Amino acid sequence: MSIPPKHFLNNSDTLVVDSLRGLATLNNQLALDEENKVVYVTSQNRSKVALICGGGSGHEPAHAGYVGDGILAAAVCGSVFASPNASQVRRGIDLVENEKGTVIIVKNYTGDILNFGLAKEQYAAQHPDKADRVRFVIVGDDVAVGKTQGKIVGRRGLAGTVLVYKIAGALAKRGASLDEVYSTAEWVASNVGTIGVGLEHCHVPGTAANESHLGPSEIEIGMGIHNEPGHRRISPVPPLKDLLPQLVEFLTVTTDPERSFLPFKNDGSDRVVLLVNNLGGVSELELPVVVSEARRALEAKGVKIERIVSGTFMTSLNMPGFSITTLLLPAEAGPSIPESSLILSLLDEPANTPGWKWSAGAVPPAEDQIASGAKRQESAVAKADLVSIRAEDAQAFNAAVERACNALIVAEPEITRMDNIAGDGDCGLTLKAGASAVLKGVQDGRISGQDVVRSVIAVAQVAEEEMGGTSGALYSIFFSALAQGLQAHHAGAETLSPALWAAALSSALEKLYTYTRARPPSRTLVDPLTTFVEAFAAAKGANFAEAAKAAGEAALKTRDLEAKAGRSAYVEGDRLRQERVPDPGAWGVKAILEGLLGQ
Repeated sequence: MSIPPKHFLNNSDTLVVDSLRGLATLNNQLALDEENKVVYVTSQNRSKVALICGGGSGHEPAHAGYVGDGILAAAVCGSVFASPNASQVRRGIDLVENEKGTVIIVKNYTGDILNFGLAKEQYAAQHPDKADRVRFVIVGDDVAVGKTQGKIVGRRGLAGTVLVYKIAGALAKRGASLDEVYSTAEWVASNVGTIGVGLEHCHVPGTAANESHLGPSEIEIGMGIHNEPGHRRISPVPPLKDLLPQLVEFLTVTTDPERSFLPFKNDGSDRVVLLVNNLGGVSELELPVVVSEARRALEAKGVKIERIVSGTFMTSLNMPGFSITTLLLPAEAGPSIPESSLILSLLDEPANTPGWKWSAGAVPPAEDQIASGAKRQESAVAKADLVSIRAEDAQAFNAAVERACNALIVAEPEITRMDNIAGDGDCGLTLKAGASAVLKGVQDGRISGQDVVRSVIAVAQVAEEEMGGTSGALYSIFFSALAQGLQAHHAGAETLSPALWAAALSSALEKLYTYTRARPPSRTLVDPLTTFVEAFAAAKGANFAEAAKAAGEAALKTRDLEAKAGRSAYVEGDRLRQERVPDPGAWGVKAILEGLLGQ
């Protein structure tokens, strides 16, 4: 895969300043020195220690998103992936001048260390009486780079840096001394580890389109936040339940001389804070799954999780990836080791900044406490409540249902392709999910030609529960109405006849019409369904093949129709006419009918 070189911006040259201006608009605590790209708190309490940080842009909300009450006093921003210069940093130091002193926190990258360090030394040279009131903390929490490889440059600074900001910032807000804030920040920085994984590199605004760095089935473990290559690639992409134990091993291993960065005991006594970070392009649907699997992987190693924080904390622009960070809490306090209760209380304290995310401030509940435990109350339908009607040939009925399901499964890629153009892309997978569940129902005997009414009700339940969405509701209503029609028109018959099928289908269509405004020609599944039911009913069920053929033709004709209902109604009309793609829902009905027929 490759990341599209498209971005929402005015001009790549002004992107950083435009973004900082927007942040200051959003957060009325802040002011912006545009010339130096410094975001700072306007009403700083100058009786307390100030924290200042910064680095290249492109990692938002880091760093400026953490400026505000409870974390940072200022952030100095460079261009995308480029450190700010020393004069910018000096301006930041001047803006947060205070009575107690300032702690500068930077990620372990050469440009950041040199420029922030130079600014610190220049400040000390110009203010010798205050030289000891500016402290410098470097965070290198990456565990992907081995000790030999990083012997000179050290470990890269990643999302663990944000935990240093938060804990030290909360301590400063409490009024702690410069030495206390500095030593706590140093301790957190030395006990935090981070490992990242990505599906692809990011794209930097204003640069040429990237070549795809990874194959369609590859992921890369240990990628940096500036498009640096990772530790290794894996193919195919493993499920998260298999991937997270590998990532956790990087964090907790003590037997690998290259990666024994944190002093885990791995004896069941280790306690951590877990931070799960979106590197920029992971959906909010996927990230909580990472949380769950990270928790399981850590607990499988006997690690107790005291807090979980999850969200977008430090990104690499639009990189489709995530990182997990563990802060190993102290087993006991010492002269330079804070109490774990202090660390947790500082982490839990609210921070009035847009970058810091909500957290529960408590130990996560045990897995067996997460589910409500309430058993689903099945509405038991006694056999006596339903009319029992057999198919004329129960074995042939079962075989036809299986053919229809398999036809839908085979058609899924084509239906998905159509829906990517004419809808929201989920129709093929929705129908496939329903077909797979119906197949299972046939295999376990819940759907059988021996009891057609009960089988039709089972199909309606599958549509409701396994398909969901609009399609699931439409199919469920139709099959529920079909069950009603079979019972209403059976006239004492014990075996289904074509005429009874025809009457029941007609009544089901009429019932469906009460819940949808779609009528042929509408470019929806109603087009082929109506064509089939009307043709089948006109011949009292004697012409299934002809009715199915007419329905197939109606489905094909939807490619030339204006969309009047369904998701296609929201798609620009000229595009539909240009692509000439049939309606995916209609194509699904065609596949079902042709499968029933055996074509």
